[in-house]
Amino acid sequence: MGGPAVAGTVDEAVAAVPLVDHHCHGVVTADLDRTGFESLLTEGEVWPDSGISLFDSPVGVAVRRHCAPVLDLPRHAPADQYLARRAELGAHEVNRRFLAATGTAALCVDTGYAPERLTTPAQLAEPAGAAAHEVVRLENIAEAVAARGVEAGEYGAAVLTAARDAVRRPGVVAVKSVAAYRTGFRLDPARPTDAEVTRAAAGWLARPGRRLDDPVLVRHLLWTAVDLGLPLQLHTGFGDNDLRLHHTDPALLTDWLRLTAGTVPVMLLHCWPYQRQAAYLAAVFEQVYLDVGLALHHVGPARSGAVLAEALEITPFRKLLYSSDAFGLAEFHHLGAVAFRQGLAGLLRERVAADEMSTADALRIVRWTGGENARRVYQLADPTGSTDRAH
Repeated sequence: MGGPAVAGTVDEAVAAVPLVDHHCHGVVTADLDRTGFESLLTEGEVWPDSGISLFDSPVGVAVRRHCAPVLDLPRHAPADQYLARRAELGAHEVNRRFLAATGTAALCVDTGYAPERLTTPAQLAEPAGAAAHEVVRLENIAEAVAARGVEAGEYGAAVLTAARDAVRRPGVVAVKSVAAYRTGFRLDPARPTDAEVTRAAAGWLARPGRRLDDPVLVRHLLWTAVDLGLPLQLHTGFGDNDLRLHHTDPALLTDWLRLTAGTVPVMLLHCWPYQRQAAYLAAVFEQVYLDVGLALHHVGPARSGAVLAEALEITPFRKLLYSSDAFGLAEFHHLGAVAFRQGLAGLLRERVAADEMSTADALRIVRWTGGENARRVYQLADPTGSTDRAH
């Protein structure tokens, strides 16, 4: 049975592991008022006349508990005090403190959504002392092709050419689709024919400026990702009110995963509340990996262990990755790291104490999930400068 020494060993390993955040976004560089800050606390919207503050939510409480000390405030500092201190320090210093506190060695940054001024991958990584990598969003590429002007019959080839050009940029390690937002996953899994793509493109291109939400063209992007050969990140589960949650269950991808077996790694992002379905897919399809990012900072460290436990019920340990999915607020980079470290440490301590797992196994899982799994899939250099391709 494990004792205090074993618990200390696991806790120390989790605290020390250099994280690879395999999916995140930049942070806002401007100072924020209360409404601006609260709008970034939620995947939904602020309700200014409702009397409901986003500080009075699990994520708001977690920010005041775990982020306040980084700003030299007491734990559980009131919201007004927290925001006043944030304003006093200024956005640059706030971002520096939180990113430096994450213990992150590498960041894979989705640059496809930036309605406000956000840091570039390099600007985000610098205060963290991390390596910067980029994730290219496929829908943006298709919409840019349409905006430049293209004939319907040339659309499919033009998108593939533009995507190939995009992924050749230095630092690009993956592509991403937000099919979950555009159509959901209730899609015909088969690769669309050239004729189907041309017909669908003709209809979409006849409505200039409309975002890509045609089911045939979304399928075409998923198959374009296969042709590109890089890992494909897919948003699944929890997100903003622009999606229909029941259409984002990753289990709906089962038939497509059968057809694409042996091609590219498929990275199921976030997953909540479908982490068990994602775990099933990772257990039966070699190419499937998952994380529970985004959910972790929204449930906070107090519940992160429960979410991780469900994700790891049947997932092979080399299939779980860390992500924060932090967007806008540097607090979320810090809070995601804290929630992951605390949740994983508690889960592994419990299993070792119950003699369901050896300490050696627990320490391997820390290394794998904290960073090595991501380094292997994305072929990232490790801290010593080599590349992990061996496992």
